[in-house]
Amino acid sequence: MAYNASGGAVPDWLNKGDNAWQMISATLVGLQSVPGLVILYGSIVKKKWAVNSAFMALYAFAAVVLCWVSWAYKMSFGDELLPFWGKAGPALGQKFLLKEAALPNSTHYHHNGTLETPMIAPLYPMATMVWFQCVFAAITVILLAGSVLGRMNFKAWMMFVPLWLTFSYTVGAFSLWGGGFLFHWGVMDYSGGYVIHLSSGIAGFTAAYWVGPRVKKDRERFPPNNVVLTLAGSGLLWMGWAGFNGGDPYAANTDSSMAVLNTNICAATSLLVWTWLDVIFFNKPSVIGAVQGMITGLVCITPAAGLVQGWAAVVMGVLSGSVPWFTMMIVDKRWRLLTAVDDTLGVVHTHAVAGFLGGILTGIFAEPQLCALFLPVTNSRGVAYGGLQVFKQIVGGLFIIGWNIVVTSIICVAIQFMIPLRMPEEQLLIGDDAVHGEEAYALWGDGELYDVTKHELYSDNDASQTRFPSSGATQVV
Repeated sequence: MAYNASGGAVPDWLNKGDNAWQMISATLVGLQSVPGLVILYGSIVKKKWAVNSAFMALYAFAAVVLCWVSWAYKMSFGDELLPFWGKAGPALGQKFLLKEAALPNSTHYHHNGTLETPMIAPLYPMATMVWFQCVFAAITVILLAGSVLGRMNFKAWMMFVPLWLTFSYTVGAFSLWGGGFLFHWGVMDYSGGYVIHLSSGIAGFTAAYWVGPRVKKDRERFPPNNVVLTLAGSGLLWMGWAGFNGGDPYAANTDSSMAVLNTNICAATSLLVWTWLDVIFFNKPSVIGAVQGMITGLVCITPAAGLVQGWAAVVMGVLSGSVPWFTMMIVDKRWRLLTAVDDTLGVVHTHAVAGFLGGILTGIFAEPQLCALFLPVTNSRGVAYGGLQVFKQIVGGLFIIGWNIVVTSIICVAIQFMIPLRMPEEQLLIGDDAVHGEEAYALWGDGELYDVTKHELYSDNDASQTRFPSSGATQVV
């Protein structure tokens, strides 16, 4: 009886199981950002930037939600305006949100005009689809922020978020997912290796170039202020990936299960390989290194999650734990371009390199039967099964790279005409207290300027002390 249609809130087309899983998946992805990346960013940076870094993530999430329902959803998944862009429009009315979900430009035809695959129409309301895709857009912008932590002007960030969402993210989403030219050409991006990770890594690196570097002291020494909380944030990121990859079939089906399992196989393998490399070359297992390896594994499997077999997920985990390790630990210190640009958290390695790597490996290992469960282009297959898919994957990745370099640069230059992208030097020296008037911990130090009206004067070597009557501070005599 629970699955019987009863009209009203339970129309004939509604599948309660699919709707429940899709809303759970959306919530899991949302938790990756809030509180996952909020905690991760707030703890992996130097103490004086904990509040600013966490708040950049929180602000971006809220800003994306409003922009998404106001105009960006239909630019990503609505009717076609251009082969790479949908028509802007609000997703706020009851008439739109309560009807059955559909991606109107996803109907795929053979070259002779006959139908190849019908329009994507999941068995739940449009409101579920809008929210599910919203949390993906939000986490993309937050991942991008990892490249500019510790120096970007917060007011400039407030301007950057809606502009980048509108002119960059929506293009990638429509082109690859919403029925754009890459979608119909057959480029594979199961859950965002290109749309989310490649774009955020390239855009973050580009934004870091335009914003400029951190102060020299921060760039030379930037220790995490709380490694245990970094593990907590990364744990939310890992477990939330079940919704990230498991929700993209738009149904609680067998391919969703395959995607979730492959996600965890690849992430675990990548974490182990990264840790082994740290031990072999540096003689120490690094917790932060393990977190990086976990992230690269999750990113690498994302474009392939429901399209490859379990053994391929292991191979992808080995490569995602080693190739980004090599670029971050070796190439980053020797290539002048990478050393010149201050990418705070190395997002170009953990997301751009890992995402592009995953897309190429998808073109190699994509299994025909699994492809048939998900893709609009029939007979799709990887090189390992006799296909030529890897060529399409490279072209699709290059489009995302090029678009993000150009558009992100234009946005940064435009913002510069109105407000500086980088904080003033006095704020960079102090950190959170100067920018927000708030601090993460009730401790003094870590580069904060000494203020006699705020901080106690104390020395273990002095026995006698007097207090300032006006401020309550302690004076050493």
